[in-house]
Amino acid sequence: MDMAFKHRVIAGVVLAWAGFAHADAQLDRAMQDPGNWAAQAGDNYNQRYSALKQINAGNVGKMQAAWTFSTGVLRGHEGSPLVVGDVMYIHTPFPNNVFAMDLKTQEILWKYEPKQDSAVVAQMCCDTVNRGVAYGDGKIFLQRADSVLDALDAKTGKVVWSVKNGDPKLGAVNTNAPHVFGDKVITGISGGEWGVRGHLTAYDIKTGKVAWRGYSTGPDEEMLMDPDKTVTWTDGKLAPVGKDSSLKTWKGDQWKTGGGTTWGWYSYDKELNLVYYGTGNPSTWNPSQRPGDNKWSMSIWARDLDTGKVKWVYQMTPHDEWDFDGINEMILADIDVKGKKTKALVHFDRNGFGYTLDRTTGALLVAEKYDPAVNWATHVDMKTGRPEVVAKYSTQQNGPDVNTKGVCPAALGSKDQQPAAFSPKTGLFYVPTNHVCMDYEPFEVEYTAGQPYVGATLAMYPAPKSHGGMGNFIAWDAGKGKIAWSKPEKFSVWSGALTTAGDVIFYGTLEGYLKAVRLSDGKELWKFKTPSGIIGNVFTYMHQGKQYVGVYSGIGGWAGIGMAAGLEKDNDGLGAVGGYRDLQKHTALGGSLTVFALPD
Repeated sequence: MDMAFKHRVIAGVVLAWAGFAHADAQLDRAMQDPGNWAAQAGDNYNQRYSALKQINAGNVGKMQAAWTFSTGVLRGHEGSPLVVGDVMYIHTPFPNNVFAMDLKTQEILWKYEPKQDSAVVAQMCCDTVNRGVAYGDGKIFLQRADSVLDALDAKTGKVVWSVKNGDPKLGAVNTNAPHVFGDKVITGISGGEWGVRGHLTAYDIKTGKVAWRGYSTGPDEEMLMDPDKTVTWTDGKLAPVGKDSSLKTWKGDQWKTGGGTTWGWYSYDKELNLVYYGTGNPSTWNPSQRPGDNKWSMSIWARDLDTGKVKWVYQMTPHDEWDFDGINEMILADIDVKGKKTKALVHFDRNGFGYTLDRTTGALLVAEKYDPAVNWATHVDMKTGRPEVVAKYSTQQNGPDVNTKGVCPAALGSKDQQPAAFSPKTGLFYVPTNHVCMDYEPFEVEYTAGQPYVGATLAMYPAPKSHGGMGNFIAWDAGKGKIAWSKPEKFSVWSGALTTAGDVIFYGTLEGYLKAVRLSDGKELWKFKTPSGIIGNVFTYMHQGKQYVGVYSGIGGWAGIGMAAGLEKDNDGLGAVGGYRDLQKHTALGGSLTVFALPD
């Protein structure tokens, strides 16, 4: 080890580089120290909760900018840096540069600039975002846009191994963060708008060798699904999915281009050894072209970490007609559900329903609207688990070339990828949401490998007869399926939230404000205007006895695609350009990290 560098790291990082046999134990230790932010969500449960409380509801109003860093990239900045010991790992959107920074001196220790064909940018649906790197086994893992997964030496930035996860020439690109669970690196695939067949893949953390790959659609053996042992919610109980449960719900070979991509956040319950995630929309967006339930797109999955075999699966939006992509994060928490302590999985779907399931069995416990504006379905039938669709908002029933108006939520959902947070102090979930509706006109489209396979034109706008804005930040009781409090916002809240033991919740806004609100009632305690709009996720760490709170700014993502990509027509960006046109009055492009602390 370089001696100069050795003096810049603390014991935790030295332990990490020593190369332990069980990467999970190494990562576990790093995550157990609240001074670190060693995983994208801070933990494997996706709770985004920090036990730090130096900054709290009583003093957060004094918080000041402590230091900043320009990433040198202008497109949308999602995800967050990682902090392990004295080192911060910073990532960028395409071209997916990675910086290791010494927190003592803010000196760049190393920089990794992957060489990628810029043609991949044209294959990315909704901006060139990247949701961050993962840490484990003395390595930093980067899932590049061109679908190459790199393992970098955390000390030097040198490539240890690289593997190709998909073919970008077919539209199989990547925006997700990889996740380290146990001795495996888990990653997904994007490209539902190109007809990519979704899969989740586990790689050996030491070598990059494929441990398993489970597809979202197709034959049982390729999905790693056992027709007799894999269960789903049916007729008020859990029952085996049966043979060829996916193949039977597609017409002919449509499952081969059926989407169900996996670009969200994943969670892991070590005790159950289960990995949880969601699958995205079926391809194409024109539902008339793909009859059937299109299983298992739009579903919540539980796979065994060691084998990839599916323990249970639940489809939220059978035969999706609105692009209610089901990839949003699964948050694991032990909470009271209707008076009973439950190992719960909580999921805020794009379709506007907040789901609570028993994560051990897959039993459906709660499914309620978390935005009152949701109108495409009246409710979820708790016996069948299926939504009751309102006929006037059915784009299938209305047919191709008919503009179905006033559907709530819009295709980007009541919530998109922006992660919610959980507080063990209140038992509530804190959710950044969209308050947006749409007009949706499907049209006939043919599949051509490597070309967009969308088949719909959209317009988006604020939910009518409401507060006039496009967003809310809410507190949600997942045991009851009710909103505890709601704070309106002018634009969608596209930033990931952070809860802390200091009774404060942090989130960012598309205008560029980082806000701190009170845990109990959402009262705004502090805000600061950062250099650009915020679609990144708030994180916190402790360094030399001082707590810091940080967030990326850099407008972009689906909501900000008009500004990020210079699009102007209202229907461009799949309808987002017109809906979010006013954003340009409030912010400008620019990728930066801003870190805050209390004054000395």
